Amino acid sequence: MTATATTTHRVPYFSQWESSALVPGFVSGSVAAADDPLWRSSGAGTAAEYAFWAPRMCGMACLRMALGHFGRPVPASVPLVREALAAGAYVREGDQVQGLIYAPFATWVASRWGLFAEARPRLSVDEVDAEISRGRLVLISVYKTIRTLDPRPAGRGGHLVLAVGSGPDHITIHNPSGFPDHSQRFHRVPKADLGRFFAGRGVVLGPAPQDRP
Repeated sequence: MTATATTTHRVPYFSQWESSALVPGFVSGSVAAADDPLWRSSGAGTAAEYAFWAPRMCGMACLRMALGHFGRPVPASVPLVREALAAGAYVREGDQVQGLIYAPFATWVASRWGLFAEARPRLSVDEVDAEISRGRLVLISVYKTIRTLDPRPAGRGGHLVLAVGSGPDHITIHNPSGFPDHSQRFHRVPKADLGRFFAGRGVVLGPAPQDRP
């Protein structure tokens, strides 16, 4: 059932790059990730390690937001990636990375932090509405150019954003690769536009039963 009221959860924001103000440059390639002046804050051992993972860490950025929202400690991003690799949520072969793999990711999140975590290989916009109304957050798979509401995206899926709110005509997202002062935090995406980008899958995250009031 589509939301008839507007609900927005007060979720902290993390970019997948440490310098969120520089995202337009990282995305366009005019600024190299290895030149991010804040790369050490990621917990990476080297600028090269950070540069490899930063473009691939949208899922970890979403997880960090959810952890902060649900009152859990928020690890630095690259150590979190290393844990995710060990848990099978990513699979790396040389310079190729498969992931985020939803089922092992959900199992890891539930066991590691005690949160509700459920992989949804089929997920509708109405179901995203319903989960948000229950006090949950939803990682949804969208195409990366959702940041500008590209009228002709090249596909659907491949990039993860965190749905933090919904209303009768929109879904509110935190986008780890959104543009500052435009599409990073609490970005309202009209439902009429979302279908161009949304792959119809994701992961639902919520508080553990004992955390509910």
